[in-house]
Amino acid sequence: SSAMAAERALAMVTCTAPVNIAVIKYWGKRDNDLILPINSSLSVTLHQDQLKTTTTAAASRDFTEDRLWLNGEEADVGHPRLQACLREVRRLARKRRGGSAEDAAPLSLSYKIHVATENNFPTAAGLASSAAGYACLVSALARLYGVEGELSEVARRGSGSACRSMLGGFVEWQQGERPDGRDSLAHQVAPETHWPELRVLVLVVSGEKKQVASTAGMQTSVDTSPLLKHRAEVVVPERLALMMRHICERDFEGFGQLTMQDSNQFHATCLDTFPPIFYLNDLSRHIIALAHRFNAHHGRTKVAYTFDAGPNAVIFTLADTVAEFVEVVRRSFPPATNGDQFVRGLPVGSASLPEELLAAVVTEPVPGAVRYILHTKPGPGPQLVDDPSQHLLGADGLPRRHA
Repeated sequence: SSAMAAERALAMVTCTAPVNIAVIKYWGKRDNDLILPINSSLSVTLHQDQLKTTTTAAASRDFTEDRLWLNGEEADVGHPRLQACLREVRRLARKRRGGSAEDAAPLSLSYKIHVATENNFPTAAGLASSAAGYACLVSALARLYGVEGELSEVARRGSGSACRSMLGGFVEWQQGERPDGRDSLAHQVAPETHWPELRVLVLVVSGEKKQVASTAGMQTSVDTSPLLKHRAEVVVPERLALMMRHICERDFEGFGQLTMQDSNQFHATCLDTFPPIFYLNDLSRHIIALAHRFNAHHGRTKVAYTFDAGPNAVIFTLADTVAEFVEVVRRSFPPATNGDQFVRGLPVGSASLPEELLAAVVTEPVPGAVRYILHTKPGPGPQLVDDPSQHLLGADGLPRRHA
């Protein structure tokens, strides 16, 4: 009968989700299991045309076990954080169905699931792939199980910063007060359309994995850094309010300066950790100096850097400064081989640099140090992919293409 056929059919959903870059940093948990932070944070969601995770989730009565594929390779589905997300989405689905009425449900909660996920950027490049990854997983599972509403709390259980990737534009993750974490949620401060001139340049310096995993580094900082305690209790609350005002007023100078100061303080807390953690390297410091020389030459803040738990630099600027700064980066770090592939993402116009700018800003070039520059901008939150040809799993519930 057709009812039997419908029951046996595969239920499948595909979503995409964005990367986010924190301008007021999250560092330190007050609860490691629930992933509750010691301070609130604020981020910019980047556009998915340049950086995104795609996830397909499928459920079928014919599946014998839960399975997971990352970039075409099968991975461990038993990861505790992944299981936490799955458990939470199923709990919400059960709650929504009033604990009964299984028959009316879009699919049985007892069915095993297959999940495939892919990044269109290098996973280990230190571009918070876990944030996009868990936001994407939760979005796809929620759609699969017909759950709506507050999902940032579920994504947070996968990776703290993932709760911020559940929304587009400018996003605050409120630390919350409750021990159960129900009020530790993300909310949108302003949509991506709020500041159309804002641009983001990711200077990808190396695909190496970072030296100290964020989770381990954070715990050591919480345990040993008095500066981190002062930061969380005194500095961040003031900065958050200020940052929201700068964003609201589209004040790039204020936004840029505060972004740099907060990045610097985050790395100072890493240095204040015992033993110290070094996420910045010589190249990162070279880029910091370059940005300050560029701003000093112009007599105002035209570019702002921020670094997360890795050596890649993220530069914020306005559209009218992109071409000039990209040329400054190209002169400072002349590309070794990939001259044509050096700038990726949104198009960048050409700029000729005045002699006095070159003399003041480009001091000692370091050939090949920056692998490439990715030009992007703020973008929307997770998206449902309607086109079935974009599913990462085939009708048999297995990956369509292997890496």
